[in-house]
Amino acid sequence: MNVLAFDIETIPDVNGARKLYELDPELSDADVAEVMFAKRKEKTGNDFIATHLQRVVAISAVYRNTQTDKFSVWTIGKEDSPEREIVQNFFDGVDKHTPTLVTWNGSGFDLPVLHYRGLINKVQAPRYWDLGDDDRDFKWNNYIGRFHMRHTDLMDVIAGYNNRAFAPLDEIAVLLGLPGKMGMSGSKVWEQYKAGEIKAIRDYCETDALNTYLVYLHWLHTRGHLTDSALEHEYGVVKSALQNAEPHLQEFLQVWSEA
Repeated sequence: MNVLAFDIETIPDVNGARKLYELDPELSDADVAEVMFAKRKEKTGNDFIATHLQRVVAISAVYRNTQTDKFSVWTIGKEDSPEREIVQNFFDGVDKHTPTLVTWNGSGFDLPVLHYRGLINKVQAPRYWDLGDDDRDFKWNNYIGRFHMRHTDLMDVIAGYNNRAFAPLDEIAVLLGLPGKMGMSGSKVWEQYKAGEIKAIRDYCETDALNTYLVYLHWLHTRGHLTDSALEHEYGVVKSALQNAEPHLQEFLQVWSEA
Protein backbone atom coordinates (compact mmCIF):
# COMPACT_ATOMS: atom_id res chain seq x y z
CA MET A 1 0.00 0.00 0.00
CA ASN A 2 1.40 3.35 -1.10
CA VAL A 3 -1.26 5.91 -0.27
CA LEU A 4 -1.52 9.68 0.02
CA ALA A 5 -4.83 10.80 1.53
CA PHE A 6 -5.11 14.57 1.36
CA ASP A 7 -7.35 17.55 1.86
CA ILE A 8 -7.07 21.19 0.82
CA GLU A 9 -8.28 24.44 2.34
CA THR A 10 -8.98 27.47 0.20
CA ILE A 11 -9.96 31.12 0.34
CA PRO A 12 -11.45 33.43 -2.31
CA ASP A 13 -8.93 34.42 -4.99
CA VAL A 14 -9.44 38.15 -4.50
CA ASN A 15 -6.69 39.13 -6.95
CA GLY A 16 -8.31 37.02 -9.64
CA ALA A 17 -11.68 38.60 -8.91
CA ARG A 18 -10.20 42.08 -9.24
CA LYS A 19 -9.15 41.16 -12.78
CA LEU A 20 -12.38 39.43 -13.79
CA TYR A 21 -14.78 41.98 -12.36
CA GLU A 22 -12.63 45.09 -12.95
CA LEU A 23 -13.05 46.16 -9.35
CA ASP A 24 -11.76 49.33 -7.75
CA PRO A 25 -8.13 48.55 -6.80
CA GLU A 26 -8.70 50.41 -3.52
CA LEU A 27 -11.25 47.84 -2.36
CA SER A 28 -10.01 45.73 0.56
CA ASP A 29 -9.65 41.97 0.22
CA ALA A 30 -12.62 41.52 2.53
CA ASP A 31 -14.79 43.77 0.36
CA VAL A 32 -13.69 42.01 -2.82
CA ALA A 33 -14.60 38.67 -1.26
CA GLU A 34 -18.06 40.01 -0.41
CA VAL A 35 -18.51 40.97 -4.07
CA MET A 36 -17.49 37.44 -5.05
CA PHE A 37 -19.95 35.87 -2.62
CA ALA A 38 -22.76 38.13 -3.84
CA LYS A 39 -22.08 37.45 -7.53
CA ARG A 40 -21.91 33.71 -6.93
CA LYS A 41 -25.16 33.72 -4.96
CA GLU A 42 -26.91 35.74 -7.66
CA LYS A 43 -25.77 33.22 -10.27
CA THR A 44 -26.30 29.92 -8.44
CA GLY A 45 -28.40 30.58 -5.34
CA ASN A 46 -25.51 29.90 -2.95
CA ASP A 47 -22.31 31.76 -2.20
CA PHE A 48 -19.83 28.89 -2.56
CA ILE A 49 -17.08 30.26 -4.79
CA ALA A 50 -16.41 28.48 -8.11
CA THR A 51 -13.36 26.21 -8.20
CA HIS A 52 -11.34 28.46 -10.54
CA LEU A 53 -11.65 31.33 -8.07
CA GLN A 54 -10.45 29.41 -5.02
CA ARG A 55 -6.90 30.04 -3.78
CA VAL A 56 -5.09 27.25 -1.94
CA VAL A 57 -3.80 28.09 1.54
CA ALA A 58 -3.19 24.57 2.84
CA ILE A 59 -2.72 21.03 1.59
CA SER A 60 -2.52 18.44 4.35
CA ALA A 61 -1.74 14.79 3.80
CA VAL A 62 -1.48 11.38 5.38
CA TYR A 63 1.16 9.21 3.72
CA ARG A 64 1.31 5.46 4.30
CA ASN A 65 3.72 3.09 2.60
CA THR A 66 3.53 -0.46 3.92
CA GLN A 67 6.65 -1.52 2.03
CA THR A 68 8.81 1.00 3.88
CA ASP A 69 6.56 0.96 6.98
CA LYS A 70 6.28 4.73 6.75
CA PHE A 71 3.38 6.73 8.17
CA SER A 72 3.26 10.51 8.42
CA VAL A 73 0.81 13.39 8.77
CA TRP A 74 1.83 16.87 7.72
CA THR A 75 0.90 20.06 5.91
CA ILE A 76 2.93 21.05 2.88
CA GLY A 77 5.17 24.07 3.24
CA LYS A 78 5.17 26.70 5.95
CA GLU A 79 2.45 29.05 7.14
CA ASP A 80 3.79 31.81 4.88
CA SER A 81 4.59 29.64 1.86
CA PRO A 82 3.24 31.09 -1.41
CA GLU A 83 0.51 29.19 -3.19
CA ARG A 84 2.73 28.19 -6.11
CA GLU A 85 5.23 26.52 -3.77
CA ILE A 86 2.48 24.60 -1.96
CA VAL A 87 0.87 23.31 -5.15
CA GLN A 88 4.18 22.50 -6.85
CA ASN A 89 5.42 20.57 -3.80
CA PHE A 90 2.22 18.53 -3.79
CA PHE A 91 2.65 17.48 -7.42
CA ASP A 92 6.38 16.92 -6.90
CA GLY A 93 5.45 14.37 -4.24
CA VAL A 94 3.12 12.63 -6.68
CA ASP A 95 5.87 12.57 -9.29
CA LYS A 96 8.34 11.09 -6.81
CA HIS A 97 6.22 8.42 -5.11
CA THR A 98 3.30 7.75 -7.54
CA PRO A 99 0.93 7.03 -4.63
CA THR A 100 -2.73 6.18 -4.77
CA LEU A 101 -4.37 9.54 -4.09
CA VAL A 102 -7.30 9.31 -1.69
CA THR A 103 -9.84 12.08 -1.18
CA TRP A 104 -13.39 12.78 -0.12
CA ASN A 105 -15.00 14.73 -2.97
CA GLY A 106 -11.59 15.22 -4.54
CA SER A 107 -13.05 14.83 -8.04
CA GLY A 108 -15.63 17.50 -7.35
CA PHE A 109 -13.46 20.03 -5.55
CA ASP A 110 -9.87 19.40 -4.42
CA LEU A 111 -8.38 18.24 -7.71
CA PRO A 112 -10.21 20.72 -10.00
CA VAL A 113 -8.99 23.50 -7.71
CA LEU A 114 -5.43 22.16 -7.90
CA HIS A 115 -5.74 21.87 -11.69
CA TYR A 116 -6.72 25.53 -12.02
CA ARG A 117 -4.19 26.77 -9.48
CA GLY A 118 -1.48 24.70 -11.12
CA LEU A 119 -2.36 26.24 -14.47
CA ILE A 120 -2.45 29.78 -13.08
CA ASN A 121 0.80 29.36 -11.13
CA LYS A 122 2.67 27.59 -13.97
CA VAL A 123 3.10 24.41 -11.94
CA GLN A 124 4.42 21.31 -13.70
CA ALA A 125 3.02 17.84 -12.90
CA PRO A 126 4.01 15.40 -15.67
CA ARG A 127 3.42 12.20 -13.68
CA TYR A 128 0.02 13.33 -12.48
CA TRP A 129 -1.17 14.25 -15.98
CA ASP A 130 0.22 11.12 -17.66
CA LEU A 131 -2.58 9.36 -19.55
CA GLY A 132 -0.39 6.58 -20.90
CA ASP A 133 1.88 8.59 -23.19
CA ASP A 134 4.95 8.13 -20.95
CA ASP A 135 3.93 5.08 -18.92
CA ARG A 136 1.67 2.50 -20.57
CA ASP A 137 0.35 1.41 -17.16
CA PHE A 138 -1.31 4.81 -16.90
CA LYS A 139 -3.45 4.29 -20.00
CA TRP A 140 -6.02 2.23 -18.10
CA ASN A 141 -5.35 3.48 -14.58
CA ASN A 142 -4.42 7.14 -14.21
CA TYR A 143 -5.15 10.06 -11.89
CA ILE A 144 -7.61 11.71 -14.27
CA GLY A 145 -10.07 8.92 -15.09
CA ARG A 146 -13.16 9.00 -12.89
CA PHE A 147 -13.44 5.22 -12.69
CA HIS A 148 -9.74 4.58 -12.12
CA MET A 149 -8.34 3.80 -8.69
CA ARG A 150 -5.05 5.70 -8.93
CA HIS A 151 -7.13 8.55 -7.58
CA THR A 152 -9.84 7.17 -5.31
CA ASP A 153 -12.55 9.69 -4.49
CA LEU A 154 -14.19 7.85 -1.62
CA MET A 155 -17.36 9.91 -1.68
CA ASP A 156 -17.86 9.23 -5.38
CA VAL A 157 -16.96 5.53 -5.23
CA ILE A 158 -18.96 4.64 -2.12
CA ALA A 159 -22.01 6.45 -3.49
CA GLY A 160 -21.78 4.30 -6.61
CA TYR A 161 -20.98 7.41 -8.70
CA ASN A 162 -24.49 8.65 -7.92
CA ASN A 163 -24.50 12.27 -6.75
CA ARG A 164 -27.91 11.79 -5.11
CA ALA A 165 -26.19 9.41 -2.68
CA PHE A 166 -23.26 11.70 -1.78
CA ALA A 167 -22.63 12.14 1.96
CA PRO A 168 -20.50 14.54 4.02
CA LEU A 169 -17.16 13.22 5.28
CA ASP A 170 -17.97 14.42 8.79
CA GLU A 171 -21.14 12.35 9.05
CA ILE A 172 -19.58 9.18 7.63
CA ALA A 173 -16.59 9.56 9.94
CA VAL A 174 -18.80 9.89 13.00
CA LEU A 175 -20.90 6.88 11.95
CA LEU A 176 -17.65 4.88 11.79
CA GLY A 177 -16.59 5.95 15.27
CA LEU A 178 -14.07 8.52 14.04
CA PRO A 179 -13.73 12.11 15.32
CA GLY A 180 -15.16 13.94 12.29
CA LYS A 181 -15.06 17.74 12.48
CA MET A 182 -13.34 19.09 15.56
CA GLY A 183 -14.47 22.65 16.30
CA MET A 184 -14.06 23.99 12.78
CA SER A 185 -15.38 23.60 9.24
CA GLY A 186 -14.45 24.70 5.76
CA SER A 187 -16.95 27.55 5.93
CA LYS A 188 -14.88 29.19 8.68
CA VAL A 189 -11.56 29.15 6.82
CA TRP A 190 -11.95 32.62 5.27
CA GLU A 191 -12.72 34.21 8.64
CA GLN A 192 -9.79 32.37 10.23
CA TYR A 193 -7.52 33.48 7.40
CA LYS A 194 -8.51 37.14 7.79
CA ALA A 195 -7.74 36.83 11.51
CA GLY A 196 -4.28 35.47 10.72
CA GLU A 197 -5.07 32.02 12.16
CA ILE A 198 -3.15 30.10 9.51
CA LYS A 199 -1.97 27.43 11.94
CA ALA A 200 -5.56 26.71 12.97
CA ILE A 201 -6.45 26.20 9.29
CA ARG A 202 -3.51 23.86 8.78
CA ASP A 203 -4.35 21.89 11.93
CA TYR A 204 -7.96 21.50 10.85
CA CYS A 205 -6.87 20.39 7.37
CA GLU A 206 -4.68 17.67 8.91
CA THR A 207 -7.59 16.24 10.90
CA ASP A 208 -9.71 16.12 7.76
CA ALA A 209 -6.93 14.25 5.97
CA LEU A 210 -6.79 11.81 8.89
CA ASN A 211 -10.55 11.24 8.79
CA THR A 212 -10.28 10.60 5.05
CA TYR A 213 -7.46 8.09 5.48
CA LEU A 214 -9.25 6.20 8.24
CA VAL A 215 -12.45 5.98 6.17
CA TYR A 216 -10.23 4.62 3.38
CA LEU A 217 -9.01 1.85 5.70
CA HIS A 218 -12.64 0.93 6.44
CA TRP A 219 -13.33 0.81 2.71
CA LEU A 220 -10.31 -1.43 2.08
CA HIS A 221 -11.64 -3.76 4.77
CA THR A 222 -15.07 -3.78 3.10
CA ARG A 223 -13.43 -4.65 -0.23
CA GLY A 224 -11.62 -7.56 1.40
CA HIS A 225 -8.23 -5.93 0.89
CA LEU A 226 -7.65 -5.80 4.66
CA THR A 227 -8.48 -8.60 7.07
CA ASP A 228 -9.83 -7.83 10.54
CA SER A 229 -6.36 -8.20 12.02
CA ALA A 230 -4.75 -6.13 9.25
CA LEU A 231 -7.27 -3.33 9.85
CA GLU A 232 -6.48 -3.34 13.58
CA HIS A 233 -2.78 -3.28 12.75
CA GLU A 234 -3.24 -0.20 10.55
CA TYR A 235 -5.25 1.46 13.32
CA GLY A 236 -2.33 0.74 15.64
CA VAL A 237 0.13 2.35 13.25
CA VAL A 238 -1.94 5.54 13.21
CA LYS A 239 -2.51 5.62 16.97
CA SER A 240 1.14 5.04 17.71
CA ALA A 241 2.14 7.92 15.42
CA LEU A 242 -0.38 10.29 17.01
CA GLN A 243 0.62 9.61 20.60
CA ASN A 244 3.70 11.85 20.38
CA ALA A 245 2.42 14.19 17.69
CA GLU A 246 1.38 17.85 17.95
CA PRO A 247 -1.44 18.71 20.39
CA HIS A 248 -4.20 18.89 17.79
CA LEU A 249 -3.33 15.38 16.60
CA GLN A 250 -3.20 14.07 20.15
CA GLU A 251 -6.65 15.60 20.64
CA PHE A 252 -7.81 13.76 17.51
CA LEU A 253 -6.50 10.53 19.02
CA GLN A 254 -8.27 11.19 22.30
CA VAL A 255 -11.60 11.92 20.64
CA TRP A 256 -11.17 8.82 18.48
CA SER A 257 -10.44 6.65 21.52
CA GLU A 258 -13.47 8.00 23.38
CA ALA A 259 -15.73 7.51 20.35
